[in-house]
Amino acid sequence: MSWFVHPLTKGLDIDAPETTILRRRIVREKAFLRRVYEEWYLSLVCEIPQGEGAILEIGAGAGFLKGIRPDVIVSEYFLVPGIDVVLDGGSLPFADGSLKAIIMTNVFHHLPQPGDFLREASRCLRSGGVVAMIEPWSSRWSRLIYTHFHHEPFHPDAQQWSFEATGPLSGANGALPWIVFWRDRALFEKSFPQLQIHSIEPRMSFRYLLSGGLSFISLQPGWTFVFWRGLARMFRPWIDKWAMFARIILRRVDES
Repeated sequence: MSWFVHPLTKGLDIDAPETTILRRRIVREKAFLRRVYEEWYLSLVCEIPQGEGAILEIGAGAGFLKGIRPDVIVSEYFLVPGIDVVLDGGSLPFADGSLKAIIMTNVFHHLPQPGDFLREASRCLRSGGVVAMIEPWSSRWSRLIYTHFHHEPFHPDAQQWSFEATGPLSGANGALPWIVFWRDRALFEKSFPQLQIHSIEPRMSFRYLLSGGLSFISLQPGWTFVFWRGLARMFRPWIDKWAMFARIILRRVDES
């Protein structure tokens, strides 16, 4: 696997702000990966409700959502160029009901205390506001890939939602979104009644692998993206078995 490691990422501390800055460059320079992010972003911003309220992106350091939605407040755990706010997802510096959307891409599974974030999201979102996220998902295929070929921990059998906070990026459980919103859905609904699971859409079985992600070289040039996206449609009837990610939409509702 070392042959495929992206040369810019070799020997870097994954938790260092400099690594996030380099990853931002990687996302922009790898055409196939950029197309993956564009697809993710467009699928999330279409869920932002109309009306009053700010839009917050958490963990925005390596991305480019602001180029698609200029009114978004982009935030990161540490200070890097281009960030509007430095914050911790478990303690959001926003007034009650002041946000209409919280956007996250591959962030939730890095939150060592996800319950703290969910409480804060419930507090800060206005009625009808959304949490829209793209996250790793647990399927027969993804468990094989994430367990054996990915550097982040992936523990679908974990009994607790929380995990050790080793660092903002090194600390993780890639199976956490599946655990919280699927396996433990009844517990989530009981614990956070104001956050309704609006939709969970498993997606993307192999295109992210072809992109090389943030750590590996791209296995396909950008111009082939449309071809592979078309080919992926053939897998839709079996996406529950092949999905590596999921689009998860939570909606803030008033308790009855």
